[in-house]
Amino acid sequence: MNTRVLRTKLKRSVAPWAGSVVLTSALAFLYLVDGEWRRGSTAWTAQWTSLALWTRTLLFYLWPLAVGLGASQGLRDHRSNMSELLTTTSRPAWHRAATLAGTTAITLASAFALLVLVGGVQVLANAEYTHLGWLPISLVGALSLVAGAVLGMGAARALPSVLTPPLLAMGAFAFTAVMHMSLGRTETDTAVGIPSTEPNQISLLSPAVDEVRDALVTLSASVHVGQTIWLLGLAATGFALLVAATPRTRLLALTPVLAGAAVALLVLPSDPRRMYVLDKAAAELVCDGPVCVTRTHQARLADLAPHGKKALRLLHGALGSQAPVSVRENTAVQPEGSMPRWSSKTVLIDFDDDIIAAKGEELTRALIAKGMVPGCSPVGWSGAGGEDVARTVAVGWVLGDLNPMPGQGAPNVRREVGTQARGVWKDLEVLPRAKQLQRINAMRANALSCRGDALDALTGGAYR
Repeated sequence: MNTRVLRTKLKRSVAPWAGSVVLTSALAFLYLVDGEWRRGSTAWTAQWTSLALWTRTLLFYLWPLAVGLGASQGLRDHRSNMSELLTTTSRPAWHRAATLAGTTAITLASAFALLVLVGGVQVLANAEYTHLGWLPISLVGALSLVAGAVLGMGAARALPSVLTPPLLAMGAFAFTAVMHMSLGRTETDTAVGIPSTEPNQISLLSPAVDEVRDALVTLSASVHVGQTIWLLGLAATGFALLVAATPRTRLLALTPVLAGAAVALLVLPSDPRRMYVLDKAAAELVCDGPVCVTRTHQARLADLAPHGKKALRLLHGALGSQAPVSVRENTAVQPEGSMPRWSSKTVLIDFDDDIIAAKGEELTRALIAKGMVPGCSPVGWSGAGGEDVARTVAVGWVLGDLNPMPGQGAPNVRREVGTQARGVWKDLEVLPRAKQLQRINAMRANALSCRGDALDALTGGAYR
């Protein structure tokens, strides 16, 4: 396809409008709607992998849009009553189909690339860790838009009706919705009996992905390969339908999508732990003495290290040989709803934790808090209660002065926690030092194992 033909086709097709709608609607969604993609270390402009995954989540509606717009383009010849005239020309049918599909494919791929570019410029300003591991995620996303549009063109050519584009768009939207709400999810229970759901193999046939929950998580290579095979099958079927002229050839045109689905399901992982995996390069530790963060967050090490070392010294002075000896960013990838796992010798932190967002000396107190009562809310959940009281008292015991902790929810929650903490603090202060240490060690054992009540151990059962 030369440049002159491309310009002509762009003027006569809906391709420029398709690209404009995809780009502007995606940017409006990301900038005007308040959501998790705008906050924390997983924000869409914070890291490269987060950028790629968040733009892929938008395909839950961008992909149906591409299918519908492609179908509108596929009706062009039918609306202008040119179908019979074009079949009498010497130009091969596949050549006309390639020109038609190519213009829309180029426009949609360019629109998606511009979307990634807008986010990428901001990532460059925000992140020190640069890599290319995000590229396959975005390439598959662009391919999905192209495949959806070509499929829509072919379907509209096979079923030339004004109802075809809206029906295809609604069908595609229903497909992405079902893949992420019911058919594509498997109900399960966590180790502690909490009901949950997890993605299954079928969900990977959708071009959209789950919301980004962890900056260190990415898609596995087998997911990229399987989805690419499936999308190429969709595109091949769409192109074959564009070229097909008889009912028999239209029926044969379904072969690529069926074969693609069959092969893709052989390649795509069935275990959720092999779908969304730890990015080992991003999770590699960068250390300053006993304080370590991942390469993804290496820019935060300079601020964290002095407070981490001070917190470790204070913990050692208070707990002796039972104190933790290092501070490290938590790289464990656990299913949502599962119970967290903590270490008695390492203070594990998460930069999306409200407590760790503290600055200055408040950060030192926050690190002490994570070493004493790290928290036992299920992964992905949040809550307030007795462990907040125990955490406040434990930090006060280490520092010798009771003060409210940062990042403990709304003002009324902080007031309630502070009131209870003062009562527990007074009761603890009157005990002999040996008894205090015994209570603190029991509290910490419960808090680290998540098998007992930290506040109950701290108060000797007085707050049951």
